[in-house]
Amino acid sequence: MTVKNGKRWNHNIHYHPRILRAVPDGAQRALDVGCGEGMLARGLRQAVPHVTGIDLDAPSIGQAREHPDDVDYILGDFLTHPFTPASFDVVASVATLHHMDAAAGLARMRELLRPGGVLAVVGLARSTMPNDLPRDLAGVVVGALHRAMKGHWEHPSPTVWPPPVTYPQMRALAAEILPGSRYRRHLLWRYSITWRRPQD
Repeated sequence: MTVKNGKRWNHNIHYHPRILRAVPDGAQRALDVGCGEGMLARGLRQAVPHVTGIDLDAPSIGQAREHPDDVDYILGDFLTHPFTPASFDVVASVATLHHMDAAAGLARMRELLRPGGVLAVVGLARSTMPNDLPRDLAGVVVGALHRAMKGHWEHPSPTVWPPPVTYPQMRALAAEILPGSRYRRHLLWRYSITWRRPQD
């Protein structure tokens, strides 16, 4: 594990700015699903007054709570924790959906958003060969360049590999569950979904 210039970097952190740019003006409450040790939650707290992070991994939540960052960290299952429906202006998640049933996860995120609220997800999906080989090879090259310049921080949370859902399947789920959402595939083995819940 290497950290250069005092800053952590890995493929997930690389896409944190995409999440933070999606935060709507005036957002008061944000939820970080699968918050791990809290890096994204702390970033959200810079823009949102009330931030909650939830994760099933006790050691990660323990590390998150060591930071004096005014974030409410919950050890629990996002799918079953008794959050109030439509109670968040932002629901964010990085590298978490592949740890659960993706359809159930997206539906739960949708349920927790207030009208006008924004869902912002960065996730992992499974490559399909040989169609994805050129993109994956390009990702290897670009990822190596980033690591050479920035080092690589290994997060403490559990990993799931390979992801159970392919990129086309994830795109189809987003279109079905979040009509009008924007799905984009990224070079470093990630996709993103952004969606604003319509006003009722």
